[in-house]
Amino acid sequence: MDEVFDVMIIGAGAAGLTAGIYASRAKLSTLILNEGAVGGQMVLTEEIANYPGVPATKGYMLANTMKQQAKSFGCKIKSNIKIAGYHLEGKVKTVVLEDGRSFQAKSIILTPGGRPRSLNIPGEGQFKGKGISYCATCDGDFFTGKEVVVVGGGNSALEEAVALTQHATKVTIVHQFDHFQAFKHAVEEAQNNPKINFVMESELRGFYGNGVLQKVEIEHLPTKKRSELKTDGTFIFVGYQPNTESIKDLVQLNDRNEIVVDAAMKTNVDGIFAAGDCIAKRYRQVTTAVAEGTIAALSAADYLRN
Repeated sequence: MDEVFDVMIIGAGAAGLTAGIYASRAKLSTLILNEGAVGGQMVLTEEIANYPGVPATKGYMLANTMKQQAKSFGCKIKSNIKIAGYHLEGKVKTVVLEDGRSFQAKSIILTPGGRPRSLNIPGEGQFKGKGISYCATCDGDFFTGKEVVVVGGGNSALEEAVALTQHATKVTIVHQFDHFQAFKHAVEEAQNNPKINFVMESELRGFYGNGVLQKVEIEHLPTKKRSELKTDGTFIFVGYQPNTESIKDLVQLNDRNEIVVDAAMKTNVDGIFAAGDCIAKRYRQVTTAVAEGTIAALSAADYLRN
């Protein structure tokens, strides 16, 4: 008879790892199934400086600490797997992998996270990985001594633009509005950096090059005037979309494909909880994901007791 876990967590980002820590420390048999690299968006973050009680640290280091902490309490983690399907009805839930293996649990916590949103304009697919990136931490050093464009106006865009100045000679931020949606300190840090230029009220309309990205087309929205800008690379930070395609018919989603939960992180399906960047919420930070993972694990424990 295959083991039936008390809690099965789908995803190993900040929310999933935290849920794993809390569930396994509560002596619940716990399994995390993770399709990508352990750590989720944390791994893509150059520096996390606002995690309470922890001095500024690399995202991957914080993720690894959480992973080791979860494992120390007995949490099992299976990574680089591919989920083929879910059977979430009934008291025992089943998750089937593409390799034919299946795992069962009495409760599920969904923490699949999100991924960078695309611009969906001509050339984006063609030059992805050939000048277009969604992660300054991963790819910044490829552009040492070069000029790059950053698209976006939130915290991620401005913070990553500043990080890119460690490598690039010039960073041009292109943003669709005449103001930024970022925190004041992030805006000021970018504005005070001599390597950063700003092209406001503008959007990219296309990527062009010969094998690799060489230029972008920009439209100034108020005047509709288009111009070309030579560039060696473009980093896109226009938000995330939740990784909920595979569960869209299993739990309630909103019009942005985010999982709808209550204050206890419960979904509309009995025994199914959700946390992290996949749920409907306003703020997406490591700290909010950790809080939601905590609540989801405690709610799952409460569900199993009752």
